[in-house]
Amino acid sequence: MLFLRSLLFSATMISATLVTSLVLILCAPLPFRLRSGVAKTYAMFVVGALKSLCGLDYQVRGREHIPQGPAIIFAKHQSTWETFALQLIFPPQVWVLKRELMWLPFFGWGMATLRPISIDRSSGRKAVKQIVEQGRSRLEAGIWVTVFPEGTRVAPGQHKRWGMGGAILAEQTGYPVVPVAHNAGEFWARRAFVKRPGTITVVIGPTIETKGKKAAEINTEAQIWMQAAMAEISDVEKKALAEVQGDKRK
Repeated sequence: MLFLRSLLFSATMISATLVTSLVLILCAPLPFRLRSGVAKTYAMFVVGALKSLCGLDYQVRGREHIPQGPAIIFAKHQSTWETFALQLIFPPQVWVLKRELMWLPFFGWGMATLRPISIDRSSGRKAVKQIVEQGRSRLEAGIWVTVFPEGTRVAPGQHKRWGMGGAILAEQTGYPVVPVAHNAGEFWARRAFVKRPGTITVVIGPTIETKGKKAAEINTEAQIWMQAAMAEISDVEKKALAEVQGDKRK
């Protein structure tokens, strides 16, 4: 039954993606806020279909921490789910993502109209420079910037070294960082077809002020909060943390 429900959801999502991509391409000459509204409507539809067809809902804690002005989101990346949900939880935003996504037919073309910060992750300092320059322009235009510091989707209980691009953007612009934890990977796993029913928990952390702080300090502060938040909402993360602490004591 879970397989059939997931199959129906996937067919629905793919169809919606094709239609939305075409609409975004046609809307390319129009203002960003309008294009962002199209993307948000698409995200709302997908998240609603996920709830109706697969029984997968979500709850959000910490909405009171969302600042009034633009900020940089440091989000946990476990699943495809958060790429939809973040659009519903936060104001209009752009993402830092790998350049190759822009080459995908329809999806990539539609994504390109949303002004993402697309980078070549192998280009090192050049990629960081792109993040800072383009991120600054987006923030100054009142658009939020979403960064997945781990760079790619990481399964629950596993960890990947955080990149410095988002933290350097925060250091050089002084815009605040909003850390976001969630356990979506336990329901819609990375590269998994079947979606498990349940309720995903999203936790928005207190705003991290960045003025006068170095990038490494910003990353460390966000990571400490993220680790604690994930241990609270994820049994998988809690177990992994306990194992790491046990190894350190040996």
